[in-house]
Amino acid sequence: MTEEAQRVIDAMNAVEAMTDPRERARAIGEVMADQVERGKRWRELRREVVLDMRAQEPPVSYRKIAAALKVSLATVQDIERGYTGSGRDRPRAKPSAE
Repeated sequence: MTEEAQRVIDAMNAVEAMTDPRERARAIGEVMADQVERGKRWRELRREVVLDMRAQEPPVSYRKIAAALKVSLATVQDIERGYTGSGRDRPRAKPSAE
């Protein structure tokens, strides 16, 4: 884990450890409100990295990108397509003709 990511996680743990329940709830609400917009920006920043790696000549393979980002191959493909983790942005499968 990167040092920066660990500092963020430590800060979130500190919020959870706050002894005053009202202050803790307020801090949690502030963080959650911030994360709505920040999550959108961060997903796009991560997608730009994947698209840049795929645009190289020769393109970096999905497997190498997955290893570099420490995510699954399917996650890399979802990131490239702009899908979110919820699955709500994925196109529905067409029914097969039998």
